[in-house]
Amino acid sequence: MLQIVITAIGLSMDAFASAISNGLSINRISKLKALIVAVFYGLFQALMPFLGWLLGKQFASLIIIIDHWIAFILLTIIGAKLIYEAFHQENQKSKSVNLKNILLLSFATSIDAFAVGITFAFTNDINIIASVITIGLITTFVSYIGVIFGNKIGRSYEQKAEIFGGFILIIIGIKIVIEHLYF
Repeated sequence: MLQIVITAIGLSMDAFASAISNGLSINRISKLKALIVAVFYGLFQALMPFLGWLLGKQFASLIIIIDHWIAFILLTIIGAKLIYEAFHQENQKSKSVNLKNILLLSFATSIDAFAVGITFAFTNDINIIASVITIGLITTFVSYIGVIFGNKIGRSYEQKAEIFGGFILIIIGIKIVIEHLYF
């Protein structure tokens, strides 16, 4: 169980950074909306290892080849869009949560969790249900903190914070590619 908790914390770090970015781009966010955003991250982080576990034995070699590129492309596009909007929109902060962006970011930051699920498929002593619940709960908690923290920073630094958030997403994408290619 300790290994699953450590894995969950590691997997949740990309979601945490992305959640900070979400908080940065929203003018004011209620605790309920922050929780909704965090739940999306948690659900995707729980769902993806389960799917990876289900499909791991059949498609492991194919999935591992491209998963990091998909995450990199999605995160780079969303990060670049945030940076672009910071320079090209007056008072660009949204008053609400953009569901499309939350879904894309939740998916992109959970692709690593899919790869972890594939490795779970090759481990006989893993309780997949307990593992995905643990991953989902930890990610939800960490992401909630990220959204609230990002929103507080965003209100103070506005345009600079949104540019920083865009760079965070791009850096996460680069980190994912480097990890998969070299480690």
